[in-house]
Amino acid sequence: MLSPDDFTYAVENTRVLLAPTKRLDTFGTSVFNYFLVTEEMDHVNLSRVREGHIHAERPQIITPQNIAGLLLEGFGDQGQRFAEQISAQGNRFAFLKYGFRVSKSDIRSYDVHESLENVAGKLKAELELKSEPLTALLTGVDEGWEVCLLKFMIDMISASAPGNMGDFRERGML
Repeated sequence: MLSPDDFTYAVENTRVLLAPTKRLDTFGTSVFNYFLVTEEMDHVNLSRVREGHIHAERPQIITPQNIAGLLLEGFGDQGQRFAEQISAQGNRFAFLKYGFRVSKSDIRSYDVHESLENVAGKLKAELELKSEPLTALLTGVDEGWEVCLLKFMIDMISASAPGNMGDFRERGML
């Protein structure tokens, strides 16, 4: 279990060396390939590479009319009033709900007896030659590697959301 400091350290030390050139699909599932390179803290020149897939499900529109149901589970009167205020705002508020699935069966891990910089540099060169629009290369920390992956997914949502919202608007769904 990571301490709050370990969690923060993992978030702050996540680097995207090669970002996907394609954003999350608005009307379908996106499957991203990732390579996450970390370094063993107790061993010199020992890096770990994790490869896997992230499945990003189609974003769903959350409107003011249905946000009350999302907010109110376990909330009291103040939550109810807040949800009513949002519902009264009409089209001013709309959110997208994204779902992700990382399958443990998709994860492959192997050790390389080189520094993180060397391993990441070689991988980056290989991946750039392949030019796959749904592939990402990250570096992070070994102990909190899952946090690094989550940070990447949140960054993908942030980068994709404006375009996804535009797609929904173009089709008259917002």
